[in-house]
Amino acid sequence: MNSKNKETLSSPGRFGFLTEPARSVLLILNFTIVFHNGEKPSRNLTVKKNMKPQLPDSRNENILIHVNGELLPREDAKISVFDSLVQGGDGVWEGLRVYNGKIFALDAHLDRLMDSAHAMAFANIPTREAVKKAIFETLEANGMRDGVHIRLTLSRGKKVTSSMDARVNQYGTTLIVIAEWKPPIYSKSGVRLITSAIRRNPPQCVDSKIHHNNLINNILAKIEANVAGVDDAIMLDIQGYVSETNATNIFLIKRGHILTSHADSCLPGITRGMVISIAREAGIPLTERNVSLTEVYTADEVFTTGTVGELSPVLEVDGRKIGDEDIGPVTTRLQKLYAERTANEGEPLP
Repeated sequence: MNSKNKETLSSPGRFGFLTEPARSVLLILNFTIVFHNGEKPSRNLTVKKNMKPQLPDSRNENILIHVNGELLPREDAKISVFDSLVQGGDGVWEGLRVYNGKIFALDAHLDRLMDSAHAMAFANIPTREAVKKAIFETLEANGMRDGVHIRLTLSRGKKVTSSMDARVNQYGTTLIVIAEWKPPIYSKSGVRLITSAIRRNPPQCVDSKIHHNNLINNILAKIEANVAGVDDAIMLDIQGYVSETNATNIFLIKRGHILTSHADSCLPGITRGMVISIAREAGIPLTERNVSLTEVYTADEVFTTGTVGELSPVLEVDGRKIGDEDIGPVTTRLQKLYAERTANEGEPLP
């Protein structure tokens, strides 16, 4: 891609009247045209080949990771190339947080992990106590008691040969516990979103109530957000209603009333459920129903929810400013109430 095209498409100027998502679409189109004309594509849309990996937190360089009963250094923590995660993304997972010596909502996450594994017809599923033991051992080995995010993964396990047939999984499941020093990943000041062209799966395709590792549609949506220069992407369902973002559930407030999508095509998130419960206990009116994109654009407040980001205010969607483009009063109140929950509840570490 020549520098002239790159300059006029990716920066304000000739196309400065367009929103950032629209300029990104032009950039993708130009990239595609140049590529098919035989020129070497620009590396600006991908990670540079020789760039040294940068950990978000240097403390995570020497963490120990639990893999099927063993605590291994980060660089030695590996699974078989015959594992179902490698062969087909055939696994289920949970994200958890540790606050001041307690794992928040551990039982709710383990309930969903076990339900997902059962729905996927996994054999030899480890017991809840075995999973808890693996989590506790991992945290203790790393000296972690606060400010920690846990990625808990259970795969169908290793196969005797490459195949989609679950009968070749004859070694039992694979349990992985990754605990990292990781604060909420979104800026406290708020996030900006676009709407993705990728739709969320309806139950007749892959039921979102199975918290599975096959996240290609979410990844594609996140790539769109990256190209557009925003934080994440809203994903619609196949009817065109708002489902969730590529990583979180989404709520909006209009005239003091909270709206959120039915958990049909979106994941019924643990944090989502907690926020619904908190809002109703606080007497804030809340309705679950189909939500259109126009309602998001014209909302007084919008925020997202998820373990990895907690409650994150949304400042802009598809170039439309949300409300006063600031953290609104209802979002602020819910953030405070949620923080009180995380401070006072949870499974104590041994």
